[in-house]
Amino acid sequence: METIQPVTAKGPFQPNWESLKAYTIPTWYEDAKFGIFIHWGIYSVPAFGSEWYPRNMYQQGTREFAHHVATYGPQTEFGYKDFIPQFTAAKFDPTAWAALFKESGAKFVVPVAEHHDGFPMYATDRTDWCASKMGPKRDVIGELAGAVREAGMIFGVSSHRAENWFYFDGGREFPSDVQDPKNAGLYGLAQPKPKNQDDPHAPERPDDTYLNDWLERTCELVDKYQPQIIWFDWWIQHDCFKPYLQKFGAYYYNRAAQWGPWETSGPAINYKYDAFAEGTGVFDIERGQLSGIREQLWQNDTSVSKSSWGYTENQQYKTVDSLIDDLVDIVSKNGALLLNIGPRPDGTIPDEEQRMLREIGQWLSVNGEAIYGTRPWKIFGEGPTEVVEGAFTDTKRATFTGEDVRFTAKGDTLYATLLGWPGEKAVIRSLGVASGLLDKEIADICLLGHDAPLAWSQDADGLNITLPTTKPCDHAFSLKVTFG
Repeated sequence: METIQPVTAKGPFQPNWESLKAYTIPTWYEDAKFGIFIHWGIYSVPAFGSEWYPRNMYQQGTREFAHHVATYGPQTEFGYKDFIPQFTAAKFDPTAWAALFKESGAKFVVPVAEHHDGFPMYATDRTDWCASKMGPKRDVIGELAGAVREAGMIFGVSSHRAENWFYFDGGREFPSDVQDPKNAGLYGLAQPKPKNQDDPHAPERPDDTYLNDWLERTCELVDKYQPQIIWFDWWIQHDCFKPYLQKFGAYYYNRAAQWGPWETSGPAINYKYDAFAEGTGVFDIERGQLSGIREQLWQNDTSVSKSSWGYTENQQYKTVDSLIDDLVDIVSKNGALLLNIGPRPDGTIPDEEQRMLREIGQWLSVNGEAIYGTRPWKIFGEGPTEVVEGAFTDTKRATFTGEDVRFTAKGDTLYATLLGWPGEKAVIRSLGVASGLLDKEIADICLLGHDAPLAWSQDADGLNITLPTTKPCDHAFSLKVTFG
């Protein structure tokens, strides 16, 4: 890897927000709409609580702490590191994974390259505590990158390392293996997480050594795997990271400018909150949506499970219907959906999650025309069901109905997707003769997945469409409106 400064100095991007605002979102991303997120790591071995088990097993008073001591013994005898040999990936088949993701209709795939636990899933040169040297002894990220690209999808990675410096701080509060210097390569600094400015024992930030290591690890991911998405978790929005984010942005974008045409090979940084300046990356909302159209492409990352991102026993799954409705709603508001799954420690994907992905793919095989390559229309939609805006709201909305409609557009074609089956007749009030939203007269309306023509009429109350007696698919239903 070249040193970072020469790459950032060459341009066209410089390590400051003003220069990075010249970034443009590549066309492939605006067209793709749907991707797969993968949380897979050592935390899948205990399969208890969530992917935050590594932290919580050292936090006294938590369910994970009590479970760990009762199941594995005290943390001096069995710490998080001792799960590594059980993380075998013995049945990990990247080609089969890629085939499943392709079948789901996904256009891009983003596995976790390193979670908060500090265990990279790739062949890093910066530590021996990684999947290529311990546990499965495989370059998981490298293998998956090859399979995903071979299947014709875009490959990205996520980095959650920003939290690692305080992630295992609970292990400092009682006897545990976190305190053994031999394990520092995994457990990191294990400093107290900042609580408030009045706490004299809480550091305000990680030190520069840690921040430089973070930058170099992230640039290493760029050089080794050429990901077209790099997704960052939440802690990078803190001020101490800002100079390093600007250096990384310039490094990544300058590197990507060498990979090929920007429209098809260009990169994207996913960030939350205000970590990056507006216009320098793609804004991401965790487990949440927007209430209206955003001018710039944005993304919702959520999971098939309500209870965890990583594999656990007794997952609380969402319904496929709710996920498809969310996809349609997100796309109508100029967003993309990054949907997460959690494989088992042996590398198998749970049957229920496979079923869910295939069902989404079946729906997209009928209705993908109303999703892929579309852009927002004049309004995102209509209907009685309100979407709660913001992060961690993904389970707070009511179920969508047949009166809830979402619009997307592709050239002169308008798609109106009904988020429920309304019965014999659909009424779309926004497309009535008095709405003022239509510049041209409607020439034809068809229902995707249904071959026969539809009867329809327009009046002051809306567009009235007679629907077939048999549904063309499950879940949402896309009407294609063409103009004369």
